[in-house]
Amino acid sequence: MAASAGPEIERLIALLSKLPGLGPRSGRRAALALLKKRDTLLAPLTAAMVDAQAKVRTCTVCGSLDTTEPCAVCSDETRDGRLICVVEEVGSLWAMERGGQFKGRYHVLGGLLSALDGIGPEALRIAELLARVTRGEVAEVILALPATVDGQTTAHYLADRLAVASNVSVTMLARGVPVGGDLDWLDDGTIAQALRARRPA
Repeated sequence: MAASAGPEIERLIALLSKLPGLGPRSGRRAALALLKKRDTLLAPLTAAMVDAQAKVRTCTVCGSLDTTEPCAVCSDETRDGRLICVVEEVGSLWAMERGGQFKGRYHVLGGLLSALDGIGPEALRIAELLARVTRGEVAEVILALPATVDGQTTAHYLADRLAVASNVSVTMLARGVPVGGDLDWLDDGTIAQALRARRPA
């Protein structure tokens, strides 16, 4: 914690340090930057966080985050409801949208299957995906999951479940997504190319 800092500052540092990509040192730097610019940075950020906490909700259809229910993507009638792109988390959905190539709908799993972490199918939004697909409107499910062991395990599990539960085509993103890579870290061109060159699961 910060030397000679009051409990309010220490609490701010501790909370910032819990954010992805930030540790104690980065948390201290971020806290100091916020406190130095209270009027131009800290106050607007506080207001934005209060606003987000009050208004942002999880879409009951796809699992994305938005201020509307259903979310903007699910309620957009110009999107192709026959295509569902399955992603691990909301950050991956945002990455796909940045690419600008996908015009279907999404399904956020909320994680990946992981035997080591004790994450089974019941902990993810797999039942909701199967329910969406079995309604008969979906023609293709694109598995846009990380090229990691857990990502591939989840993709194969979903492909097997979808093959039994429905007659939809199941595809995966093509090469171009690096092994061990995460969608949120990829450039837009790589995501677009991988989406165009998807293959059967």
